[in-house]
Amino acid sequence: MQTRKSPPYSHNRVFDEDRHAAERGTRVVMWITIAMMVVEIISGWWFNSMALLADGWHMSSHAVAIGLSAFAYAAARHYAQDSRFTFGTWKIEVLSGFTSAIFLLGIAVMMVVSSVERIFSPQPIHYMEAIIVAAIGLAVNVICAIILGKAHDHHNHHEHGEHPHHHDLNLKSAYVHVIADAATSVLAIIALAGGWIYGWSWLDPAIGIVGAVLVAIWSRNLIIATGTVLLDREMDHPVVDKIRKVVESGSATITTLITDLHVWRVGTRAYSCALSVDTNDKTLTPRRVHKQLAQYEEIVHATIEIHHVDNMED
Repeated sequence: MQTRKSPPYSHNRVFDEDRHAAERGTRVVMWITIAMMVVEIISGWWFNSMALLADGWHMSSHAVAIGLSAFAYAAARHYAQDSRFTFGTWKIEVLSGFTSAIFLLGIAVMMVVSSVERIFSPQPIHYMEAIIVAAIGLAVNVICAIILGKAHDHHNHHEHGEHPHHHDLNLKSAYVHVIADAATSVLAIIALAGGWIYGWSWLDPAIGIVGAVLVAIWSRNLIIATGTVLLDREMDHPVVDKIRKVVESGSATITTLITDLHVWRVGTRAYSCALSVDTNDKTLTPRRVHKQLAQYEEIVHATIEIHHVDNMED
């Protein structure tokens, strides 16, 4: 499918240009995860180890989610200048983060189900083999976390004055998957060591449930963060107060009030707004309001409607 060229009257729709480090880092992590997944599945089949097979298929879900993040970066870049996307393609990345969070929640549910089954139907555990697998998995996840962490630092370097709301949610979703896998590997090593040394076979499924709860909490936080953006719930953001402060004014003779205001995010730290203004200032024009809003770099697009009212009390 060919990308449509933007017509001459269209404005710039690329609000987050520096995504190369994040895309590259996510792609590298995806291939590392896939390679580890293949090694574990083949080894599990060759050595007839259910522990290896289970961990390999578990890692496959992370590979799918991280691959989705890499695809989202590529798709957002490919369609960046497509005029059919009115406010750019950034929300492709956010949608990917939301989908990854759902994947993560599904993983948590699977962990709980497997752990409960193990509690009621204990299975023999090859402790040494399982610990080695968990240790290798942990090492791989640490490497992946470092790669994604460098990509995040590179992003922050180009986003001065980073606000907590301004995280790259697609990169964050990939990072959470890696950290979740690392955390479960640590918990697994602790549980397996306890079972091997002290014979506490119940510790493995018990810690599995603890790990699932931890993963579910991370998933919930990511769903809220991405869902907020997808549903355009931004009216409690500080940028709203900035808009009101710079536009509204009052004096003995001149009054300007915003009667309708809509704000939504179109980039990591870029916002669009549409506002309707009532004023008795006959000289106030949309161009002047645009100049007033221009002092805030995060406001990249504004649609302004002005109603000149003789008597503001009406």
